[in-house]
Amino acid sequence: MARRYGSTYSPDGSSRPRDGTTPRPPAARPFDGKRPTRVGARSNLLFLAALPLAWKAFTAPPVAMAGYLLALGCLVGAAVLTREGLKAEEAYEARRVARRPAIPRKIFGSVLTGLGLGLVGWFGWGPVETGIFAVLGTVLHSLAFGLDPLRNKGFDEVDMFQRDRVARAVDEAESHLNAMREALERTGDRQAQGRFDRFAATARAMFRTVEDDPRDLTAARRYLGVYLLGARDATVKYADLWTRSKNAEARADWFALLDDLEQNFAARTEALLIDSKTDLDIEIEVLRDRLAREGITS
Repeated sequence: MARRYGSTYSPDGSSRPRDGTTPRPPAARPFDGKRPTRVGARSNLLFLAALPLAWKAFTAPPVAMAGYLLALGCLVGAAVLTREGLKAEEAYEARRVARRPAIPRKIFGSVLTGLGLGLVGWFGWGPVETGIFAVLGTVLHSLAFGLDPLRNKGFDEVDMFQRDRVARAVDEAESHLNAMREALERTGDRQAQGRFDRFAATARAMFRTVEDDPRDLTAARRYLGVYLLGARDATVKYADLWTRSKNAEARADWFALLDDLEQNFAARTEALLIDSKTDLDIEIEVLRDRLAREGITS
């Protein structure tokens, strides 16, 4: 009879080590909870679609040339806004608590697309074609890429202030992580970048925990602010030093720093989850007492 193979290092992690000790939980992986990005071929094709206007402009009379170049600028601007809008939407969807983008980039991209195609219709055909091109360009762009998020996510009128504090703190923490990533990309060290990705996954687990319960922000503020700020500064200095001299000792110290930070972040996240479980147990006990006083028992 067939049996599933299992051992200490099996993927399901259900087996215990041979020495009888409790197995360690699997480490956070950089791609946990992530989805493939939508910022890719579709948005990049918008840049290519506008290029024929450059050739058409320099083969047209001066007035038409100016119109085609203006249309080219509108279409390129629409492509840039669309790509940035897709990035902002992905960041919005990845967060449990998020404000709507301050600038509706995809909507502006649709308008610029319609304006650019309308200019092409005006200088290439006539007034009727101008309206048709403008409307079709705006509508088709909106259907292809959608609209920007127009509502805050995870906010309500009761705890708006607390949610806003959490959103600002997480935004600051994400900016520190992005600065660390950009610094490491300058080094070209794939191993260091992979190590940072594992740490970033652990840090973001804390972000999501705080977003779930804004009361945890006070206990986690040092981690989201001071500790990540120090890690950012240390990473930037390490990247500069490694780029200049390939100092192996500095690299080992930076890896050790990330190990310590990851352990501390994981321990603090676990403590926050335990506190949340304690709060849940208290709520359950209070509800049971109230039911018992009213004569309702399970």
